[in-house]
Amino acid sequence: MRTRAITVFSLAIMLSGCVQSTAKKPSIPLSPSLTDLGQSSPALENYTQKYVDNDLWKRPQLSPRDRSIVTIAALIARNDQVELPYHINLALNNGVKPGEISEIIAHLAFYSGWPSATSAAQITRSVFAQRGITRAQLPQADVTLQPVDQKVEQARSTQVANSFNSVSSGTVEFTEKAVFGDLWRRPDLAPRDRSMVTVSALIASGQVEQIGYHLNRAMNNGLTQSQASEMLTQLAFYAGWPKVFSALPVVKKVFESRRS
Repeated sequence: MRTRAITVFSLAIMLSGCVQSTAKKPSIPLSPSLTDLGQSSPALENYTQKYVDNDLWKRPQLSPRDRSIVTIAALIARNDQVELPYHINLALNNGVKPGEISEIIAHLAFYSGWPSATSAAQITRSVFAQRGITRAQLPQADVTLQPVDQKVEQARSTQVANSFNSVSSGTVEFTEKAVFGDLWRRPDLAPRDRSMVTVSALIASGQVEQIGYHLNRAMNNGLTQSQASEMLTQLAFYAGWPKVFSALPVVKKVFESRRS
């Protein structure tokens, strides 16, 4: 997969009718090729080809599209600027829409911080420009928000306010009006996918205490237990084994509680 990155990327450009041949194309860094990796770490080159490219990405338990969403979320959460251009391109090839990538970046501004989202936006802007994707093709700031289950949201809002209003009323205020009153209701990224992005980012950044609530929300939004399980496998490679093993007890508890 990685050795064909430049070829696949070039083919995608040729197939895109939006790119003018005379347009100036910005230089876009790609992740290192297998050969480049081998120059400094032959073992890493071998593991990348053997386990990542030829095994992990071909496992049927999670679609290539979903694997790309999980991976992009992890990379943005970790502010990984080397791998991200390659994986933005791969995500587009795997069926993730430009508007969905745009929404993932905005979503992670709240869950991974503005600096990480800003870095991702700069890299993605260059990838979009190279592929002829314009701002007009992306979800705009002013959209019609999706309706919510008022009873469920009121219960969540009340619990948050009762628990933390006396600690940080500003955090509670923005949680209600910006995060759950606005961000989660934007229509161009499905609730299931928003949840998948959130859980992936939490695991990748080691935010163990937040995983339980958001994994339950993800499964309520349509993520299956099998898919959630395979997300962990994907994240082991892109966030590291320690982060995933820290999350495993929380995920196990969620699975058990839902079965009972």
